Amino acid sequence: MDRNAVRRAWDAVAETYAARRDPDGSDAALIDDLLDALAGDPAAGDGDPLVLDVGCGDGARTLANLPPGSVGLDVSRRGLDLARETVPDARLVHGEMSALPFAADRFDAITAYHAVFHVERERHPDVYDEFARVLRPGGRLLATLPSGRFETVRRGWMGGEMFFSAPGRERTLDQLRAAGFAEVETRTATDPLGSSTEFAFAKLKADAAPDGGATESGATDP
Repeated sequence: MDRNAVRRAWDAVAETYAARRDPDGSDAALIDDLLDALAGDPAAGDGDPLVLDVGCGDGARTLANLPPGSVGLDVSRRGLDLARETVPDARLVHGEMSALPFAADRFDAITAYHAVFHVERERHPDVYDEFARVLRPGGRLLATLPSGRFETVRRGWMGGEMFFSAPGRERTLDQLRAAGFAEVETRTATDPLGSSTEFAFAKLKADAAPDGGATESGATDP
């Protein structure tokens, strides 16, 4: 699937996905651990940390648990319409994760739940470079870690069809490190549809300078 096809696919299934997934669960609880880590980080400054939720969808599971004023980004306008109702105090942005429309060093943390594997695996390094670019030095990442290597279109998924692509667990960890992330810790939690999924906590190195990272050209503050 190309990017426009993925966007259309998410527009088509956004309401069904929001209705079927459990808004609670142990993967949502991981956000508390992320916020605790930020609270103990003097670089985060006073007040609430600024967190970007990539692939926020309807916002009920991840964005709703983040501090007020957090930013939700999604490729699906229908998903953002739902998030506007669910998390009215969030800032919502339509965009694609391999070319984030934000200035460098903008965020204290990024969450990316069940999101990156909807991008072609060949572009995953671009995605992680973008995450590193918009995070401040020492910023945190909490992201789903794919369990295997796959690339497929699942027809009948949520009553529609959806593209999934990943290079495998170890390759993903290598890509995170290549983008400048360190102190990578993994945990297993229950995902929105009731199965178990592994997640990666990672911290951006203070001197991170990923190869091939995007520039600030055209970037805007949320």
